[in-house]
Amino acid sequence: MCEAERIQVKKILITGGAGFIGYFLSQELLRLGFQVVGIDNLNDYYDPGLKQSRLELLAGHKGYEFVKLDLADRKGMPELFARHQFDGVVNLAAQAGVRYSLENPLAYADSNLIGFVNVLEGCRHTGVEHLVFASSSSVYGGNTSMPFSVHDNVNHPVSLYAATKKANELMAHSYSHLYGVPCTGLRFFTVYGPMGRPDMAYFLFTKAILAGEPINVFNNGKMQRDFTYIDDIVEGVVRILGKPPVPNPDFDKSSPDSATSWAPYHIYNIGNNNVETLMHFIEVLEDCLGQKALKNYLPMQDGDVTATYANVEELVRDFDFKPSTSIEVGLENFVKWYRSYYS
Repeated sequence: MCEAERIQVKKILITGGAGFIGYFLSQELLRLGFQVVGIDNLNDYYDPGLKQSRLELLAGHKGYEFVKLDLADRKGMPELFARHQFDGVVNLAAQAGVRYSLENPLAYADSNLIGFVNVLEGCRHTGVEHLVFASSSSVYGGNTSMPFSVHDNVNHPVSLYAATKKANELMAHSYSHLYGVPCTGLRFFTVYGPMGRPDMAYFLFTKAILAGEPINVFNNGKMQRDFTYIDDIVEGVVRILGKPPVPNPDFDKSSPDSATSWAPYHIYNIGNNNVETLMHFIEVLEDCLGQKALKNYLPMQDGDVTATYANVEELVRDFDFKPSTSIEVGLENFVKWYRSYYS
């Protein structure tokens, strides 16, 4: 293969490749002509059958390879990086879920901390051109200043999951500073859509409403979320992947900005920049299903937050992109998929 061809055919590693975002991102990168290697440990945190369905849809693509591998595998991860020599890495693998972190904290340490160090080490030792990693709106924790800005203080997480995501941002910065690894962290805001995670509220609501069972509405329905459709997330990641961060020449160490650095490092929010009340979200879902929900109102759960709302000014400025899919369109697409998949 000549040098020009090598540059045109980029090889990307997607961790969490059988996951919700990993599947759709893989589809888009393959469509654009990239080679994609997906890894996943296929754990049973939620239905492995859904993960297998995603992988079956990816299996027919010429440029796709799947490797079953745990991020925390200290032998397997370096071997993977050495074998493939990736141009870029998108780290989506993580033990997800705020509420589950109250029950099984060690799963978060293994995947989100040890696993992420293995990713950073792989990038460091093989000269990866850009590491894009999933952070979360959960890092904003107890912050009540809306909309959430990447320049806000995020030192008060209210769940272990959020703390591990904040730790990922700090770990990535240290590798960017020490070894020059270009790192971009993306704080996702409540991602939803077809083939999504079955533990997410909209998925649980749909299942219960169709079965005529009550749905659990926490904080007595007084919740607000910045719901972000999967297509918008994927477009944002693809745009960002192609533009590695550079050091901020105006960075002031006497008044540090947590979103940028003197190193090649940057943090962005990816959210719809449009806060929706949980009750309106349920109403739209009811309309899409043609069926009303029986509601079981409950108090706020530990580790949860009342509202999330993304400021995306930096995303618009640097990438000329702003998520825009309405919940009316997004939920209609989800319901169509759900009825088809579970028919």
